[in-house]
Amino acid sequence: MARRRRNKLLVPEARAGMERLKQQVISRQTGSPSQSPEQMKMEMAQQAGVPYKPGYNGDLKTEEAGKMGGPVGGQMVKDLIQIAEEELVRRQSRP
Repeated sequence: MARRRRNKLLVPEARAGMERLKQQVISRQTGSPSQSPEQMKMEMAQQAGVPYKPGYNGDLKTEEAGKMGGPVGGQMVKDLIQIAEEELVRRQSRP
């Protein structure tokens, strides 16, 4: 069964920046320096007690996958809001 991506970016060119942000968030949460995406997933799964393995993980329960992705996605949203707020302040302080 083919996997479908439902989370499309409004600006496709932003994908690389979003991946960098995800990597930064995971590095902060795990306390490990930047790693490959697969290594980061393994580290997050280990810390969350999720039986994640390289390759196919379609047998993971939604609750288990949420233990890995939820904290990362939530922190990414917080970081993006902070970046947007800082940009608004910067724009308002310009003449």
